[in-house]
Amino acid sequence: MTFVWAFVIGGGICVIGQLLMDLTKLTPAHVMTVLVCSGALLDGLGLYEPLIKFAGAGATVPITSFGNALVHGAMAEAEQHGIVGLITGIFEVTSAGISAAIVFSFFAALLFRPKG
Repeated sequence: MTFVWAFVIGGGICVIGQLLMDLTKLTPAHVMTVLVCSGALLDGLGLYEPLIKFAGAGATVPITSFGNALVHGAMAEAEQHGIVGLITGIFEVTSAGISAAIVFSFFAALLFRPKG
């Protein structure tokens, strides 16, 4: 049953993103920003952790979990180090993902000759 809920929740998040692109004049970059900010907002309200416990990968794989990670890391570090922890926590939790995206994008650009 865990797999079913992961599929339903993850698919629902993707459907929301697709509907935002299809029914509005938002670009994919705008929709991505909306989804990241909504994940951050839900984590700030304490609603994203229960969603992760309920749906597992259905809530951790979509882009909304990046917003969750940003807020979660910032708040954890802020508790330990004060106001400076807000900044350092964001980078500490998300640095591996951001670094991997930069490195793999660089190699993809070398292999596939991007136009633009």
